[in-house]
Amino acid sequence: MKPHFTFIFLCASMLTAACTMTGSDGKAPAPVVVYQQDTASDSTARQHVDTCVMALTGDIMMGTTYPEHALPPDDGAALFADTKDILRRADIAAGNLEGTFCDTLGITKKKDSEHSYSFRTPVEFAPRLKEAGYDFICMANNHALDFGYDGVRSTEAELDKLGIRYAGLQGRNKFAVAERGGVRYGFCAFGHNSYTLRHREENKVKEILDTLRTMADIIIVSFHGGGEGKEYSHLPYDKEKYLNEDRGSLRKFARFCIDNGADVVFGHGPHVVRCVELYKDRIIAYSLGNFCTPYAISIAGISGFAPILEVKTDRQGRFLTGQIHSFMQRKGEGPRKDAAHNAARQIASLTQTDVPDGKLRIDTNGKITKK
Repeated sequence: MKPHFTFIFLCASMLTAACTMTGSDGKAPAPVVVYQQDTASDSTARQHVDTCVMALTGDIMMGTTYPEHALPPDDGAALFADTKDILRRADIAAGNLEGTFCDTLGITKKKDSEHSYSFRTPVEFAPRLKEAGYDFICMANNHALDFGYDGVRSTEAELDKLGIRYAGLQGRNKFAVAERGGVRYGFCAFGHNSYTLRHREENKVKEILDTLRTMADIIIVSFHGGGEGKEYSHLPYDKEKYLNEDRGSLRKFARFCIDNGADVVFGHGPHVVRCVELYKDRIIAYSLGNFCTPYAISIAGISGFAPILEVKTDRQGRFLTGQIHSFMQRKGEGPRKDAAHNAARQIASLTQTDVPDGKLRIDTNGKITKK
């Protein structure tokens, strides 16, 4: 079980400059917060632990009231029943919030088209993320602005109440830092939309990573990118285009992040899982697919694979071992245990194909080790 934490605001001039710039809607974003353990005994006990544990997931959209109501019962109380033990036991858990937490907004800000979907999850569902064990949330995706900056502010307010940190939108939080047991974890997020911190803008990516290196022991990068759908399971070597958008070269981006100080890089966006790779002793997961999307997003076939990637590193961020915990989504229910390990088997197969000279071995139960 994760310990309780108090808020401590950083006062360093570098952090202030990075986190108090005015947003594009005229509102300064919430300051980045470091979580400090309540008791010295907990912190001291962890000082001697050499292994850091992170649990990572893909897209989360617990239900929507737009354009029609499609919500699980009891405000989603059972959505994470099968997964919360894994997420909560990790030092840090992170995922991607695919949509908004808001109630009072009527019309989406998106243009109406056959490829346009808008998600509006009631604010009563936000506590499910805290109960599930999440610490960091990526907002750098194509649904963060489904209901404009009013929707963004509402989402941020709910996450702030819960003490869940977030990053990824232009003019708002560039990154977040949390301290657990004497280890400082830095988190940043990138996407392909104009309002996100974009992974194609390498100078900005490097600037954020350079700042985080002065503040954190381990840096986690989350990214939303790639084509969408079952036909985009394989990771290309070159740029990806989808809906006439240049979505960049994700292989190049992920390695660029590690070249510039990142320790763990994980992606989402294609709505299916992709391969994993060990690069310079750091792990990259190119897509963890959908995780908790019980309505409005297809979970048929491989789109229903919902893994948790549990990663263990040393205190310098070097990969030690990993575990792909396989779940399958059920409509209206969320991710449920999968004894057949389908997600792990799919990731293993894609890794063998798309990273042929890779340095990782994935067994039939999802355990990841170095070759």
